[in-house]
Amino acid sequence: MPSLPTEAPRVDRTPPESRARRRLRACQECDWVVALPPLRGGEQADCPRCGHTLVKRHLRPAQRSMALALSALLALAMALSFPFISFSVGGVGNRIELSQTATTLIGFHQPVVAGAVILTIIVLPAVYLLGVIWLQLGLLRDDPLPASRAIARSLAQLNPWMMADVFIIGALVSLIKVAGMAQIELGVSFWAFCAFALLLLFTTQSIDADWMWFSLAGEPRAPEGTRTGETAAPQRLAGCGTCGLIGRLDERGRGRCRRCGDRLRARLPHSLQRTWALLAAATVMYIPANVYPIMTTTSLGHTSPSTIIGGVVELVQLGSWPVAAVIFIASVIVPVGKLVALAWLCLVVSRSSELNAAVRTRLYRLTEFIGRWSMIDIFVVAILVALIRAGSLMSITPGPAALAFGAVVVITMLAAMTFDPRLLWDAPLPRDDRRRTPEGTHPAPHVTRQDSQGNTG
Repeated sequence: MPSLPTEAPRVDRTPPESRARRRLRACQECDWVVALPPLRGGEQADCPRCGHTLVKRHLRPAQRSMALALSALLALAMALSFPFISFSVGGVGNRIELSQTATTLIGFHQPVVAGAVILTIIVLPAVYLLGVIWLQLGLLRDDPLPASRAIARSLAQLNPWMMADVFIIGALVSLIKVAGMAQIELGVSFWAFCAFALLLLFTTQSIDADWMWFSLAGEPRAPEGTRTGETAAPQRLAGCGTCGLIGRLDERGRGRCRRCGDRLRARLPHSLQRTWALLAAATVMYIPANVYPIMTTTSLGHTSPSTIIGGVVELVQLGSWPVAAVIFIASVIVPVGKLVALAWLCLVVSRSSELNAAVRTRLYRLTEFIGRWSMIDIFVVAILVALIRAGSLMSITPGPAALAFGAVVVITMLAAMTFDPRLLWDAPLPRDDRRRTPEGTHPAPHVTRQDSQGNTG
């Protein structure tokens, strides 16, 4: 009896390596051109020169991202539908919903801070999750939906500005600060938002950008004559920061990616000048952020303004050392450290060499990672202002420093984005230090494998 024809799978589970020969990439942090090795699920390829992760392969990336994004959206819907936190003191209490942490600030003439809060914890994460679902739905159908490439380009741009996890830490700090003054009750929304923040983090980590772009637009060959084991800029090449594809630059050092359409530049234009300008602006804004009060507390008719440092000192006097340490690190150490680190990197660019460029690149990665965590203080203010509303008995209002400090956080994040770490590797290298192997060979990317617990080997 003849066998019935089986239906072709709707999801292409074939990795890009099986149908594309010798896929080349230019590292976005040191500009080194390498050939990607075949990868299996759970493996990643790192740049042999600076250690930057070039590609991270996932098992069933479309199904995993779709399931996580749907679960995160459901958790967000629950977080917006139920009470978030309630408090009571002396027979007077208040109960707030998640959205009120932003809308209450508008009543205190802080629309910019309110907009930043609502965007970073609700709007941008929701847009991101909807974009992931739209993309993966098309890939599961083996027929990309309209605007898929534009959405795929935007995902990486949205990632740094989603701060649901930072908001949870801010909520915990707020609860610890209020616990000694009033009775606190956590609503269903609080636990739903905790689940949402965790699922959102898992969703961002589940995105296999290399597989996604291969499924959307294939893998065009690298320009003819591309040499591995060298930097891309001298070859008039550049790697796309969005999809990773290597493209050819024109005489002016510009180009367009053939796969995603993003602009190609050998180096970010005026990187040092823009970084210096943003650092100067952040430094200027950091002064009023520390001089003016970030919030004012009214208790039994007595008004007490509190600066960032004053709030830390008050927590220490109350014995809340862990909370004081968190606020001090996030609001003082991180912003100042980031300003100093980026300024130092800008100064040493011209004196960099391959021996110290690796260390300086790791410092840059650290500054880029920690910048968003300074928003903890802004979220603490937003939560306390919305929650503590008991008239002259007890109330908290935002101070002018909230806007200034929020500006410092945003500007320093932009400064890290405008700094091009490839400049650290552009200085002429001594002959003995060149990482060139014998004629005709080149170093391969370092491949690591992650197990189910996230350990590498």
